Formats: sequence, structure tokens, C-alpha cells
Amino acid sequence: MKILESLFRKGKQKKGKVSSKEKDKALLIFDNTSEVIRAENILREKGYNIKVLGPPAHIRKGCDLAIEIPIVHSMGILNILDSHGLPPLEWVLSDEEGLKPVDLFHVKDFGNFLMVRAANMKITVHKSSQIIVNISGGGCPDVPYLAAMLVGKRINEAKEPRFIGHTLCGYALQLAYDKIKELCSQS
Repeated sequence: MKILESLFRKGKQKKGKVSSKEKDKALLIFDNTSEVIRAENILREKGYNIKVLGPPAHIRKGCDLAIEIPIVHSMGILNILDSHGLPPLEWVLSDEEGLKPVDLFHVKDFGNFLMVRAANMKITVHKSSQIIVNISGGGCPDVPYLAAMLVGKRINEAKEPRFIGHTLCGYALQLAYDKIKELCSQS
């Protein structure tokens, strides 16, 4: 309940030159990555439009991920998470000075190749053939296995990392895979 009470206090106090899009978002901060992944799955299953982002370094509480939510749905979201025994440690408005979330994605076009990095995992695809040519990054034990299963396959024919990986690196690779698949479908 403290989170809900502070939500309305902070929301009413905020004034200034903030776009309505920014003003309508909050970050949910969790203790660890497993909690973020569970919360993301629960909220997406309930139909909420959320985004997993990297929180600014100075507000991290042990996890390199946070969930950005629409403030208008905050009460419902917090109630759902609480009913699943998954209340966030803290929440912050995305428009507060210095609290801009860090986008997890970095896209690099190398001419014939396109690379997407999500958190610490990278996937590179040959643009014209859409064949995965490289998987790199991370330090989790399943990264070599993920690379062996994906490299050499067309992006639309490869098994999704979430079905074959079991670590934070596998999760980050799934995010990169989804993004590069989206980009490949646009070209």
C-alpha cells in the first residue's frame, strides 16, 4: 500500500516541462531478474502494455532490468503483482529528473549485416538471406549451446531462444531475437 500511496502523492506533485507520454510512465524496480521475468509474463498474460528496460544505474536494487508501466494502470498492475506475491521493491516516475530508463536495444547496420544487442547479448543476421551468422555476449553457461542451435539458420526458421535457453543471457537473447526478427520483416 505504501507504493500506491506514494504513487498518488508523487503524481500530484510533478509539474514542469515533461511530455505527456513520459509523464504517464513509471518504472517498477525488482530485486532480481527472475522477478522481472515472472512479473513481465504475468502482466503480458493479463493484457498490459509494458516494456522491460534497464533502470538508471543509481536506482538499481540488484537487478539490471525494470518494468515500465503506464501510470493509468498502476493500481491494477500493483494489485496483480501483489496477489502473485511479487510486489516491486520500489517504483519511480519515468519523468523524474535523471530517471530516464535505459533502452535495452542497440541496433548496428554493417551494410550486409544487421546486429541487435539486448542487454549483454548480440545477434547478427545477414540481411539479404536473413541467416543468423553470429550469437555473442553474456557469460551464462547456455550461450555456446544457444549459438550452436541458432547460427546458420534463417531468422524465421530458427527455434526461439526462450525455448532452448534457461538463463538471463537466454532471456536477453530472446529480446534481441524478437527485435531483429521485427527489423528483418520490415525490409
